Parts: sequence; structure tokens; C-alpha cells
Amino acid sequence: MASTGGTNLAKPRTMRRQLIIGAGIAALIAAMAFDTTVVHVGSTEDLRVQGFDPDRFGQAEFPRIRALVLDRAVDAATLAEALETDRNAAIAEFGTMAGAFPVMPVFFTGTLGEGRSGIFPVTVEGLPDSVTLRVQTGPAINGTELRDIAGDISFGDFTNQIEYQNAGAGINRAMSADILSNLDRDALEGATVTVTGAFTMINPASWLITPVTLEVQ
Repeated sequence: MASTGGTNLAKPRTMRRQLIIGAGIAALIAAMAFDTTVVHVGSTEDLRVQGFDPDRFGQAEFPRIRALVLDRAVDAATLAEALETDRNAAIAEFGTMAGAFPVMPVFFTGTLGEGRSGIFPVTVEGLPDSVTLRVQTGPAINGTELRDIAGDISFGDFTNQIEYQNAGAGINRAMSADILSNLDRDALEGATVTVTGAFTMINPASWLITPVTLEVQ
């Protein structure tokens, strides 16, 4: 009889322990689910989880940046006049500050001169003689205009300065692959082109354009 009584007392204690353990596990699972972020394939979070890949980043970002530049671009002659009249007002209206210098969106149609290392001077009707305009056609594309023009890609989004620089290079490569890969650069001198792009205004009299669209007519 004593043995049976001990067994009966142990069973409720065992059941209580099992219930407590089960409740703890359920609470832990619920907490984990609450703290879990769903990561969609191809999203910014996905790129971070997998380790930063500048080319994946560039391919994901370039279509958005191209649309933004196309929407905001100003005719080159109009932009030059605005900068001459009131530089600060023109920068505030059209540009995006990137550190110490503004990035300006622009479009134009003009005639290409003799190129060097894929950079061609462009003669644009209505543009003052005091302004030198050149366009990059690759294969190497320098600068961070396309990274900076949106204003929402910042150093704090990346692990370090190298990733931040590589992000700009990745966007440049995505642009080049999309619009410059089939250019016959040897035949561009004298051609008429229509370009939309952006430039960092370090020198107001010298614009080096990184294109987002380039059409040879």
C-alpha cells in the first residue's frame, strides 16, 4: 500500500514538470518567432545575410537610380544658366549633396569629339563656352555619382568604407553592362548622342557625366 501511494504522488509532480517544461518551450518558440525577420530573396536584407556582393547590389539598385535620374534631369543649357545665375539655389533645386560636393542630374543632345580612355568631349548647343562637358562611355567607369544621386545610400548602410566604395562600383558596372556594352567606341567621334546622366560638381566649369541612358543617333 505504501509503495502504491508513493507512485500516485509522483505522477502529479511529473505531470506538473512536463507541463512547466512544455510551457517554457512554447514561450521560447513564440519569442523566437516574434524576433524573426522574414528575408525576401533579392532584398537588401538578403544581400546582407549572404555577405555583401557589390554586383548583386548594383544590379538591384541601378533600375531605381536610372528612373530617379530620368525624372529629375535638367537640360544642360538650362542647368548651366541656373548655376550661373544662383549656384546655391540651383544646387538646392536640382542637386543632391554628397559630402562636400553636389551631384547634379542632366540631359543633353550633342556631338562627340575625340575620345581618350572612353571619355568623350561633347559639344552641346546652348551650353556656354565656359563649360566643358564630357561623357564616360567605359569600359572603365569612375566616380560615385550614381551611388550618391539618390541621397539614400549612405556609409552607415555598409560594414566599412571598402563596401561603401564597392557599392558605387557595383552600380557603375550594372549601368555599363546595361547601356554601354555594345558601344563601338572607335566609331563614336563625330557621332550625335542623347544622354541622361549625373555628374559631381567639383568644378562648375567641368562636367564629367556618368550616363544612365546613352543613345547614338
